[in-house]
Amino acid sequence: MVEEEAKSSPMELSEKRGVENNGFVQNEASEDKETNPSTQEEMPKACIVDADPAAMEEPVLKPYAGMPKEVLLKFSSQARYRVTREILFWLIIATAVLLVGATIAIIALSPKCLDWWQAGPIYQIYPRSFKDSNMDGNGDLKGIQEKLDHITYLNVKTIWITSFYKSPLKDLGYGAEDFYDVDPMFGSMSDFENLLAAIHDRGLKVIMDLIPNHTSDKHQWFQLSRNRTGKYTDYYIWQDCGHAAGSVIPPNNWVSVYGDSSWQFDDVRQQCYFHQFGKEQPDLNFRNLAVQQEIHDIIKFWLGKGIDGFSFSAVKFLLEAKHLRDEPLVNKSQNPENITAYSQLYHDYTTTQVGMHDIIRSFRHTMNQYSSEPGRYRFMGSDGDEKEDMEATMMYYGTTFVQEADFPFNVNLINMKNLSGNSIFEAVDLWMKNMPEGKWPNWAVGSPSAARLSSRIGREYVNVMNMLLLTLPGTPVTYYGEEIGMQNIASEINFSLFTKSPMQWDGKPNAGFTEGNSSWLPVNPDYESVNVEVGICLTLWEEEMVLEPGKFCHAS
Repeated sequence: MVEEEAKSSPMELSEKRGVENNGFVQNEASEDKETNPSTQEEMPKACIVDADPAAMEEPVLKPYAGMPKEVLLKFSSQARYRVTREILFWLIIATAVLLVGATIAIIALSPKCLDWWQAGPIYQIYPRSFKDSNMDGNGDLKGIQEKLDHITYLNVKTIWITSFYKSPLKDLGYGAEDFYDVDPMFGSMSDFENLLAAIHDRGLKVIMDLIPNHTSDKHQWFQLSRNRTGKYTDYYIWQDCGHAAGSVIPPNNWVSVYGDSSWQFDDVRQQCYFHQFGKEQPDLNFRNLAVQQEIHDIIKFWLGKGIDGFSFSAVKFLLEAKHLRDEPLVNKSQNPENITAYSQLYHDYTTTQVGMHDIIRSFRHTMNQYSSEPGRYRFMGSDGDEKEDMEATMMYYGTTFVQEADFPFNVNLINMKNLSGNSIFEAVDLWMKNMPEGKWPNWAVGSPSAARLSSRIGREYVNVMNMLLLTLPGTPVTYYGEEIGMQNIASEINFSLFTKSPMQWDGKPNAGFTEGNSSWLPVNPDYESVNVEVGICLTLWEEEMVLEPGKFCHAS
């Protein structure tokens, strides 16, 4: 009976898919079984011992290749294998984490692809002086469209058109009568839409001016406000004024940018309204949330038309102190009653007030709503603060986590008092050292409110400055006519008109600006030798842009 059980053991083992492990031995005596015949004869007897399997002592096994699952599990629990396995496992995990971290670091630290507003120059146009298409002596939107080939020839990527909103033109168009319409002098909304399509067809971008601080006194909002009509009652800043000997006594000593009191008495409302600029440009009340919403709606309207961004101007004037205290005098010994000039006061209560940057961030938030489509990022620029206060200017960049402008326009090169290597270095270094980490610089050499480049530094240095502009790291910003070295014109009417003379296209009458008999401003007498057709400085613009943006980096 025992022998039958022993004979059936291999059979049962095979049916149970077990593996007979002849490579293992039970004791040291079995190692000599080949040399000890008596041991070989006793082995079958050892196999037929009737014993309880559970009571049998487990054999000491030694590993070898091809071991069965049961044996493998037996050895896997031993410390020397378990510890080795765990060490290898965590090494693999750590290596994977390091690889992922290194990949993220490489992506984060690698230079990012330049956006459209970083990849080429911005060309600013004063539309009334660029090109007249209908012979009335005033430049217009159709005129800009006619001259787009010149702009593409310059390798310009972005066109910046200054204010063309419907306006009484009391301040050269910077006080809008209607933010939703084009002034008839420049054309129609259809003309603008055609111009916008033509610009985009050439792969260019277009940005517009927006001055949210004030409107024209002809604006519908102001007319309703002076009559205390509904919600418009507080759209502007109104205060009671005193009267003495037939004269109006303003609420305080605040002075407008253009001089004299910034308070103007209104006969209709019988109160004074506040204006930081001309009396025809009343300041909006940005402490009224309805006013803020109006500006957001204007932004949405033009972004909906398809423009690619805005340049926000005069933003430091958005808020004024509510307490209406007198601003401190620069010269303490001066008679306060003789204060008439803007430079005679410190403007602590009328500029850069608490909450101003919150309003600018809200503009950015609205623009971001239109930036979600690939390749449709909407650019936001702003003017800076006082040129002496670089820290205040840099605040327009926003913070690491809260964005404001893509950049405040940099006029350091324009404000240089003399042209020298040291002054250029100081102008560049001042911006680069103060600019927040990760932000993008820009450089301007011309502006509607500054003297022409050629008049500031001399025509012989125009190419030098344009080369510098095109090789500095960041976005170059130029003003129409600076590419050919146009100069100021003489004007006894208004200093700001010096830099707005008609563009000099060729040597024909009126410099090719208009085919009419005259232009709204006189053409510079040097137009026969300084014009686009002659092309004094154009070759530099064409060739210099072969250089990659940012190729020349700032070194402190």
